[in-house]
Amino acid sequence: MSGHLAALLDEHQVPGAAVAVSFGDAVIDAAAGVLSKDTGVEATPDSVFQIGSITKVWTTTLAMQLVDEGKLDLDAPVRDYLPDFKLADDAAAARITTRQLMCHVSGFEGDFFTDTGVGDDCLEKFIATLGDVPQLFAPGERFSYNNAGYCVIGRIVEVLREKSYDDCLRAHLFAPLGLTHAAAGPYEAILHRAAVGHLQATPDAAPRPAPVWALVRSNSAAGSMLAMRPRDLLAFARMHLTEGRAPDGTQVLSPESALAMRQRQVDVPPLGLMGDAWGLGWELFDFPGGTVIGHDGGTIGQSAFLRAVPGQDIAVAVLTNGGDPLAVYTEIVGRVLRELAGIELPALPEPDPEAPRIDASRYVGTYASSVADTVVSQDADGRVWAERTPKGIFAEIGGGPERVELVPARCDTLIAVEPEHGMHRMHSFVGDDGEGRAQFLHTGRADRRVSQ
Repeated sequence: MSGHLAALLDEHQVPGAAVAVSFGDAVIDAAAGVLSKDTGVEATPDSVFQIGSITKVWTTTLAMQLVDEGKLDLDAPVRDYLPDFKLADDAAAARITTRQLMCHVSGFEGDFFTDTGVGDDCLEKFIATLGDVPQLFAPGERFSYNNAGYCVIGRIVEVLREKSYDDCLRAHLFAPLGLTHAAAGPYEAILHRAAVGHLQATPDAAPRPAPVWALVRSNSAAGSMLAMRPRDLLAFARMHLTEGRAPDGTQVLSPESALAMRQRQVDVPPLGLMGDAWGLGWELFDFPGGTVIGHDGGTIGQSAFLRAVPGQDIAVAVLTNGGDPLAVYTEIVGRVLRELAGIELPALPEPDPEAPRIDASRYVGTYASSVADTVVSQDADGRVWAERTPKGIFAEIGGGPERVELVPARCDTLIAVEPEHGMHRMHSFVGDDGEGRAQFLHTGRADRRVSQ
């Protein structure tokens, strides 16, 4: 397995990766490549990689343990637990529930990476900065991926447990699951062989180590810090597949909560790699042959993929540190699902080279969020373009404007002609601004129209 993995990484310029597959109690793992191209330290199966937004499933699990204990009601207003929770729209803030946060339908803008320090009070301080955050749509109205919402959940966990988020991870998940290679932050990660993310200055450039190891700690509950080896990630996934039980029989989560987390809560626009729907924390994938649960994670130059098959006790984790990780994911996860579960991994969407020209007047305009501005235009030849300009931390780490051509994919959804990190990005245009134009550009997040 290691030899095949090494060849796969070399083909797709991925500096290093670690992989694990579980089938019942059997687990196999492998690693190849290097953890940093500067140091040349080799990756091993025990190397820890950041899991990014897969952390959100861990945060949801911590919250569901509180549900099991009768301390948290998912459908009660967040303010029942965080009385000082404020957004720009006070009426919306008063209505938002923990359930809505878990399945990304709370409606407020969610990509904020404010640095509130490295102390245990960083989440508390971060929540206090949300008072000016705009409400994009009414709570419960539609899906829009929201990192800040998970920071709110993390803070609820802290308040109800009376301890820091990191301490909650250690006491309520790391310890009962028997994890030995999991790190809540850099001070623990450095005790292991820790991967460094790699970035590319241009699509054709070789990946180089990123200038920083992680995003800010204030976003730890959303996925900025948590790192582990793939075997430990699968121990967590298997707990969910075995009715909330750890390998030694410890009931980490009730069977009812484990099942509730993978029940369909909201459908997701057709966006390619994202799930077809969201449960509580989990993405739900309606693949040919069966339903798969999982989540992906992306930090600064690191990408992680987790897929699990309920009812078959099969799970696979792929952790990488740069290059074209999607090709590695497709090869490994596709093979595991096909050969062990009889499930086919659908091909990622690709543009139709014969796609006709369209009238894009409904889509043309500027769409904005806290992390990027996107200008959609149509030239004299009828070609449609999207120019995305990063803002904030993503501009600071070297992200410049990117301009791609879009062609029709399906009703109100266009697809990029050129791939980005191995995938042709889908652009869905949803809602109506009252004058027949799309209100939002949806690429997983709903960015609001700000001009024609």
